[in-house]
Amino acid sequence: MGTVIIGSMKIISPEFNSGAKIPSKFTCDGEDINPALIISDVPKEAKNLALINDDPDAPAGTWVHWLIWNISPDTVEVKENSVPDGSIEGTTSFGGVGYGGPCPHSGEHRYVFKLYALDTMLDLPSGSNKEELLRAMEGHVVEQSELTGVYKRN
Repeated sequence: MGTVIIGSMKIISPEFNSGAKIPSKFTCDGEDINPALIISDVPKEAKNLALINDDPDAPAGTWVHWLIWNISPDTVEVKENSVPDGSIEGTTSFGGVGYGGPCPHSGEHRYVFKLYALDTMLDLPSGSNKEELLRAMEGHVVEQSELTGVYKRN
């Protein structure tokens, strides 16, 4: 994505600490629903937030678990099993639109929730993929933040 702009914006989850195990409730071994996410310190110039959740440890290359954009910059929480009002979801590596939880075939994988503050709304239809989202975001990222969880199946 070019230059990574790290600032004071934060993304955390009340469900797990950064670097810690994601509870199975949020995986294919549980309810397969998105965890709650708390957003804070969004820069004033942000017109939109975008979220990319992926697994960089997948054997076939980075696996996309969730894509959302045009999230209001006033959003302070993405509730468990929900999508913020007015936001748009993209197509994941599972082939559908919406959240798909961790489900590694072997070993422990990292799952990175990347939050981007953008200086524009994105004119991108529902179902767009990660490459299309990244292209649309190019040159518009004001700041970004990450939350990483890990998961290993029993």
